[in-house]
Amino acid sequence: MSVCVRKAEESDRRAIADVVTATFGFTEGPEIVGLIADLAADSSAKPLLSLVATLDDRVVGHVLFSRARVETEARELSAAILAPLAVHPEFQSRGIGGRLVAEGLRLLAEAGVDLVFVLGHPAYYPRFGFAEAGVRGFEAPYPIAAKNAGAWMVLALHPGILGAVQGRVRCANAMDEPRYWRE
Repeated sequence: MSVCVRKAEESDRRAIADVVTATFGFTEGPEIVGLIADLAADSSAKPLLSLVATLDDRVVGHVLFSRARVETEARELSAAILAPLAVHPEFQSRGIGGRLVAEGLRLLAEAGVDLVFVLGHPAYYPRFGFAEAGVRGFEAPYPIAAKNAGAWMVLALHPGILGAVQGRVRCANAMDEPRYWRE
């Protein structure tokens, strides 16, 4: 299996929508497809980093990172939110999602991004270095239920940030809806 991870192109839009719908189902999938389109059109989300995983020229996975900011009294930070991550069900459990996340984190670090946030499965994202954000002083854009506090996570892409900075995270306008902040 030769999977290639590359930056998404406009011509990938339909294939990304198909992967997202297959991953999240016909109830949640269309809402997430709409979110991706809204983020692409939202100037407050830029710069975006959109990556696809392909297998034999077929898009089988997608990850999107959008700009975020941290309201803090300390220094200015460059931040991003990872959402969504999708791998077609036929290709899950093969490391494709991991490759997408790892490549995205590498590119963000090279671009000077300081922090990456995710509201996701607490058993999956720690393998990349993500850790609970709330206990580190980073408040989510909307309240996260106490039982799901471990799903709100942060990763510092450069040393000396965690423990030195904290604040409320603000997401792009398109993602600034309570329905996107349920885990």
